[in-house]
Amino acid sequence: MEYYVFRNMTVERFFGNLAARFSGYGEITNIPECDRYIWWYMAPIGPRPADTAAEIDSYATSLRLVLGRIGSGKMVLALTMEELFGIRTVTSDATLSRAVERYNRTLRDLEAQDSRLKIIDFRDFIRRFPAGESIDWKYYFLSQMALNPRLAKPFADWLDNRIRAVELKRKKCLVLDLDNTLWGGILGEDGIAGIALGGDYPGKAYLLFQKYLKELSRQGVMLAACSKNNLADVREMWHTHPDAVLKEEDFVALKINWDDKATNIRELARELNIGLDSMVFVDDNPAERSLVGTALPEVCVPEFPEHPYMLPAFLKELAENHFPVYSLTGEDLAKTAQYKANMLRDELKNECLDMGDYLRSLEIRLKVREADDITIPRAAQMTQKTNQFNLTTRRYTDADLRAMQTRGTRIFTLSVRDKFGDSGISGLCIVTRQATEAHIDTFLLSCRILGKRIEYALLDHIVGGLKEEGIETITAEYIPTAKNSQTVNFYEQGGFSLLDTADDGTKRYMLRTAGRTENSSDPYQFE
Repeated sequence: MEYYVFRNMTVERFFGNLAARFSGYGEITNIPECDRYIWWYMAPIGPRPADTAAEIDSYATSLRLVLGRIGSGKMVLALTMEELFGIRTVTSDATLSRAVERYNRTLRDLEAQDSRLKIIDFRDFIRRFPAGESIDWKYYFLSQMALNPRLAKPFADWLDNRIRAVELKRKKCLVLDLDNTLWGGILGEDGIAGIALGGDYPGKAYLLFQKYLKELSRQGVMLAACSKNNLADVREMWHTHPDAVLKEEDFVALKINWDDKATNIRELARELNIGLDSMVFVDDNPAERSLVGTALPEVCVPEFPEHPYMLPAFLKELAENHFPVYSLTGEDLAKTAQYKANMLRDELKNECLDMGDYLRSLEIRLKVREADDITIPRAAQMTQKTNQFNLTTRRYTDADLRAMQTRGTRIFTLSVRDKFGDSGISGLCIVTRQATEAHIDTFLLSCRILGKRIEYALLDHIVGGLKEEGIETITAEYIPTAKNSQTVNFYEQGGFSLLDTADDGTKRYMLRTAGRTENSSDPYQFE
């Protein structure tokens, strides 16, 4: 991924994590072809606020011009502006501050009008450092670098996190210990009245910790409990403690027993049908952290703070490093309910006589529609996050998908609901076409709807629709990854013919639609 950075000062050393080229200072006439663009104009340094404000206003005009010349499908990341230095002897003079505010407001207005533009709040980075550290005047005079070069590495890491948020690359599940993690003390020894939760310190620190964790859950982060405890004692605490913010219903799954935690986390990953690399494990006990970190190296295991008063800073770093997201989709907001509904489906499956009986009992309803401005962000999110049932694992941003649509690419989303609830948009098929031929660029399903043969129903529906539109030949491919081996024979089982297999395992397929009928044996109803 190559970036082109528009800048008004020297910033090269701040992009060590990216493959980037740079404009001249204030140069916007030459715009080379790149994968993505970054707009980073810092507040100029000058003695006259009115002159500086006028220059800042010109930056907003320049950005409008650049957006008008960049290709329709190219993402542009724009950093907000902060006032790094100024001498204010007339304390009532807010000329410069108002110019900065006006510039940032313009960025937000442009973002609302142009889906290619994503705003990154530079204030979030710069406020982490004392004001005196933001500028190194020696470097400023030598190389026109306003920002202190000592901040280059933390800036690069911070920007990398922000880009991952834009790309929707967040972890999925936060696995939490209980004793001395969500509350102070040991429930089995201290009793419900003896644990520290709410009231005075340290209880108030754990209370705030739980409140922020509950908010993470509301933002689509799955919470799971993994604790060596008696489940009955924990449930009694959840029901009776007046300051228990997190209740049983806030967790998608529980492993409260005396098994080792590495085994429990493996089981959680299996039950939730997610990869171990999608999980973060939080535990106050260094021995437990060491066990999980050694046995399950894919799981992220951060160090836990030594003192309860450090919990807010710990959670901020945890959330921003592992669970950032640029914007939330409806599926994010309903994540916990969707996974709990999946567990009810698993219970029903154990009660049914066979798979056909189980599928009929679910009363599954499917809806396929072409992506629009509302559903494109969710479609992009699925390409970034779906690994197991993803035939090609191509990653796209919302800007990428919108650009593909302008070129005639069809983007189909699949919504799934049954008697236990609505799984939301959980399937995607991207199709390019030319004359009477079509190619399936992407075919994927979210892990939470797997195991019900919905993938074949979707494939039949897409093929049938293309056939009605005059498509005679459909090609597709399977590109192997470390996680999508379960899809290796999907197209063959879906009626496609194998054309060839490359040395790297990539398979190419073809289907002629003439004479083909849809499979009507599966008990699904399309809406």
